[in-house]
Amino acid sequence: MHLREITDHNHDAVCALRVRQGQDLFVALVARSLDDAASTPDANPWYRAVYSADDPVGFVMLSWNVPPGRPGIMGPYFLWRLLIDEQHQRRGLGREVLTQIVALIRADGATELLTSYQPGDGEPWPFYQRFGFQPTGEIDDGEIVLRLALSDR
Repeated sequence: MHLREITDHNHDAVCALRVRQGQDLFVALVARSLDDAASTPDANPWYRAVYSADDPVGFVMLSWNVPPGRPGIMGPYFLWRLLIDEQHQRRGLGREVLTQIVALIRADGATELLTSYQPGDGEPWPFYQRFGFQPTGEIDDGEIVLRLALSDR
């Protein structure tokens, strides 16, 4: 598994990735995510396609090293989107992506990674909990905010 920039060459293939039925309640599709990144430059969006060999299998997007004081933007490091295509789920790819992201942001000086999720049937909380995320006690726009302390890993 490796991360690649999204270019004109792979854009359509990455945007064609889909989650399982019902999971779309918890994660936006890639095209919407790219639109959100373009419309929210203050969030310092950083995104990559997830590849297995030469095949796109997922997408990840973070707010990367956001300076304090930007209203409505969590950070400095916030896992904004993580999507693994329905045909490639349950193979450990999500865990591999997070492991790689943690290494990258730790190298950039991060001490924690934040994320959030919408509660509901089929929610991603068990996945994040197994990885080591803990609830912060905050709710942001109806989503439960989680924190992964990088010093503990």
